[in-house]
Parts: sequence; C-alpha cells; structure tokens
Amino acid sequence: MAKATKSKQLTLEMGNEVGLLAEISAGLAAADVNITGLCAYQMNDRAYFMMITDNNAKAKRILKKMDMAAEYEPVVAVEMPNKVGELEKVSTILAEAGIDIQYVYGTAGSKRSTFCIFKTDKDTKALKVINK
Repeated sequence: MAKATKSKQLTLEMGNEVGLLAEISAGLAAADVNITGLCAYQMNDRAYFMMITDNNAKAKRILKKMDMAAEYEPVVAVEMPNKVGELEKVSTILAEAGIDIQYVYGTAGSKRSTFCIFKTDKDTKALKVINK
C-alpha cells in the first residue's frame, strides 16, 4: 500500500551550461549533503532543478554561497511497493479525487519500494486520499 508524506523540495532555475549538475552535486557533496531525489532538465537555454536532500536548509545555504538561488516548494512524497501497477493505483486515486498532477518524478529505491515526488494542485487533499 502507498504511503504519502508532506515534503519540501528545493527548486532552482538558472542559465544552462555544461557541467552545471557536476558543480551543484560537488558543492553539496563537499558540504556532506546527500541528494535523495532529483529532477533536472534543460529548456530554452535554462536549467531547471527540483531536488530533495537529507538537509534542505543546509543545501539552500550552500547553493546561495555558490550564487544559486534555490526556493522551497511543498510536494507530496509517496512510497509504494515496487510492483507493476502501483503508480497506476496512485494516479487513479488522484484523478478520481479531481487532483491535477502538475509533475512527478521518482525512482525505484529498492526491490521492495519505489519513491515518487508529486506536485499537485491540491497537495493537502492528495495526502489525505492516498493515505486513506
């Protein structure tokens, strides 16, 4: 069964350049901050990052020292069994509750669990209906 929790991610937008992910990950690693969830992409010469770390406050301070302005954004973290159809179950629950998924990213954390980060138009309601 899926379990949803309230979480915060750091979001960052800046000009895209080769090596930007390496620079960010090196800066955080040097400060002993672990990135536990990440979505990064480039569009129209801009780089976009959405990340969760084991210490978002420290990560935000490190990024600021690197002249990178990160902001907090509330999200819903969902842990679910790593089985066929589990994402379909969660997305159906959200759809039936009239909740729009603005974006999602995730990974199979292990053979047993999958983790997805959802940004919806109704995060509080999403928490309630997933955990029902």
